[in-house]
Amino acid sequence: MKHIATFVRHSLLLLFTIHCSLLTISCGPDSDHFEMSGQFKGFNQGELYVYTTDGPSQKLDTIAIINGGFEYSTVLDNPRTFVIVFPNFSELPIIGQPGKDVTIEGDASHLKEVEVKGTDENEAMTAFRLQTSQMTPPEVAKAAEEFVNNNPQALASIYILNKIFIQSQTPDYDKALQLATVIMEASPENHVIAKLKKQLEGLKSFKENSQLPRFSTLDIDGKSVSNSDLNGKVNVISTWASWNYDSQNAQRKLKRLERDHGSQLKYVSICLDASKKECRRNMDRDSIRWHNICDGKMWETPILGQLGLYFVPDNIITDSRGKILAHSITTNELDRKIEELLK
Repeated sequence: MKHIATFVRHSLLLLFTIHCSLLTISCGPDSDHFEMSGQFKGFNQGELYVYTTDGPSQKLDTIAIINGGFEYSTVLDNPRTFVIVFPNFSELPIIGQPGKDVTIEGDASHLKEVEVKGTDENEAMTAFRLQTSQMTPPEVAKAAEEFVNNNPQALASIYILNKIFIQSQTPDYDKALQLATVIMEASPENHVIAKLKKQLEGLKSFKENSQLPRFSTLDIDGKSVSNSDLNGKVNVISTWASWNYDSQNAQRKLKRLERDHGSQLKYVSICLDASKKECRRNMDRDSIRWHNICDGKMWETPILGQLGLYFVPDNIITDSRGKILAHSITTNELDRKIEELLK
């Protein structure tokens, strides 16, 4: 009996030890997972898009909203910037860090006032958004420059640089390059800012090159497309995505101009969607019939680098001989420039 009692005690101790170990594994901090969860007033059911701007791939995921709440979890090896895209195409940047959780709270009717809590960078980004929500564009640009200079090592600075000085209605590439240099000096090993700085330098030199580089690729239907297809009086190459409202608006403007001017205009578009199905759905909705390139590789699509197209929306306008007449002009300027060239 004594041996049996000893055996039972040892067995119970072993089971207790295993149980505690399992609890430690399951309940302890997970060093490579990042999770964001949130609650929105006025948004009971629906779906959000989320993508990363600086990961090894820019896969587009969806987040389901159920009873106003959501959760999203992923494995990270390094900090990354996530962008949540709402149904009205508003964007919310989130800085993800391995082993960290963030919470998001706000009202669907006041998305600029959404708060992100849980890490210093996200709280700094929230403070910047709230600070600039009622500012004029020049005031926002001044505040953005100050934020980058004060926080050159923060991932939030790269997002703000891109959003305010590059992907705006009035891009300032010189200021963007200046601030990218500041960030690069503070984070020389950051491959994201190194790539962006190189793109900005390349964009400057590309504008000085008056001839469109030669290219040849396949469109979404497997048809060949190359320089020879751009033989109109005015030709436009543009980038767009289903998750970027400004770029879709640009495609609709091009459609209206095509209807008014016919064969004088020729277009080639490059879609940055991860899903060819989603790209085609938007093409059908807007009756887009010209060549559209979509390989599902998003920013890794080879033709983007060939043509010096680094943003969405972005564009190149050429004449019938391939001479570059405009590059990276805003959506508001696009139709005005085309009408001017067709006179």
